[in-house]
Amino acid sequence: MAHSLHDTPTRYEWSKAKSLLPSNAHYERGLTGALIPDAEGQTDHVAVVYDEGETPPEITINKVSGSVHTVLANGVAVAVIASANSKAPRVADVLLVERQVLS
Repeated sequence: MAHSLHDTPTRYEWSKAKSLLPSNAHYERGLTGALIPDAEGQTDHVAVVYDEGETPPEITINKVSGSVHTVLANGVAVAVIASANSKAPRVADVLLVERQVLS
């Protein structure tokens, strides 16, 4: 049976993301955290962008306090998330994106 976008859980609706980074962003080598706003404005996501040819980073999530969490890539914080709905982010919810680096 074919699945439609409506069958997909909200946390995996990456196809509705508006953009990864602003079009005027300056690109630098190395790990970068990016907020991916949901096109409908209901659920934002976090992506970790790494350079082409590099090993994908290990993602971990640490609870800071209450509903505040940090997303770490290879032990370096790339995002801080404060959620009013108290749902802790999961490693499976972080999108890894390989960025092409032009010399």
